[in-house]
Amino acid sequence: MRALIQRVTHAGVSVDGHTIGAIDHGLLALIGVERGDDEARADRLLHKLLHYRVFADATGRMNHNLQQADGGLLLVSQFTLAADTRKGLRPGFSSAAAPEEGDRLFHYLLDRARAAWPRVASGEFGANMQVELVNDGPVTFLLET
Repeated sequence: MRALIQRVTHAGVSVDGHTIGAIDHGLLALIGVERGDDEARADRLLHKLLHYRVFADATGRMNHNLQQADGGLLLVSQFTLAADTRKGLRPGFSSAAAPEEGDRLFHYLLDRARAAWPRVASGEFGANMQVELVNDGPVTFLLET
């Protein structure tokens, strides 16, 4: 699994003009599910999402994680993160999980995140979503499990 995380001061996701998930200070995580991913990888990714130190401490250094920063977590499925871009000028998606499996694992991750942290919002798997964010820093990392 892959997550492109961005530290944000605000982020939201809408479908058909209606906001379905939003957070203030926290992390926006775009989630890509690949063939071969399983619950163990989702659990490792969630651990990283909650504990990756990307928030400033009192001295301005990135030493605090999402929980220490008391931030929100916005999870948005994005199958294009599983694209193979090494060759040519068009992405290939043969490494992406089948839609049913991607949906299952994304919702597994979402359920586990909601059980572990009170401020979790999400997009809608498979929907045409519009994502708005204010990247704080900018700070962006690609996490892989």
